[in-house]
Amino acid sequence: MAGIFLQGALVGLAIAAPVGPIGLLCIRRTLRDGRLVGLSTGMGAATADGIYGLLAATGLALSGLLLSHGDWMRFGGGLLIVFLGVSTFMRGLRELPHAPAKAPSSHAPLKAYATTFLLTLANPATILSFVGMISGLSQGAEAGPNASYWLVLGVFCGSAMWWMFLVTITALMRGLISDRFMRLIDFGSGGMLTVWGIWMIVQA
Repeated sequence: MAGIFLQGALVGLAIAAPVGPIGLLCIRRTLRDGRLVGLSTGMGAATADGIYGLLAATGLALSGLLLSHGDWMRFGGGLLIVFLGVSTFMRGLRELPHAPAKAPSSHAPLKAYATTFLLTLANPATILSFVGMISGLSQGAEAGPNASYWLVLGVFCGSAMWWMFLVTITALMRGLISDRFMRLIDFGSGGMLTVWGIWMIVQA
């Protein structure tokens, strides 16, 4: 099953690696709130990737149901991204250039996990990517009754590895970023998230 697991890991890595709104959130939260919040953000996305990978690998009818309601899910996800974008932009406006960074609240990691989990699930078109990549991977000499589950475990681990790598690199860069530049990151990431959210709403 090692080959199936590795193939799933490569699929998870390929799905997670492109920088989109989730990647931008992960980078920004790591810089602002620390490694734990950034990692929680990535794990929320990795969990959603694992769920979509399971739907694609097992051919569950639920995947078709999700796609049939894709417009509404995309609309809701777009609204959430717009809210996060505006909140991020406003945070940059409220804070003084050299104001000390506030410690994240105790529930910040859970909130970060939940929001990115929902955002990733809110884009059901992601499952089409999994269907295209996973199709046929669990077939062949190594396929067995549990092949799909090894494949999904690989998808989750591959996605999680990418987020851990991204968070680690971003955390190492934090000491090189001034408070003034951090405000610019808030402005830029907030604006980009807002545009992404509006685009999702228009596409719904």
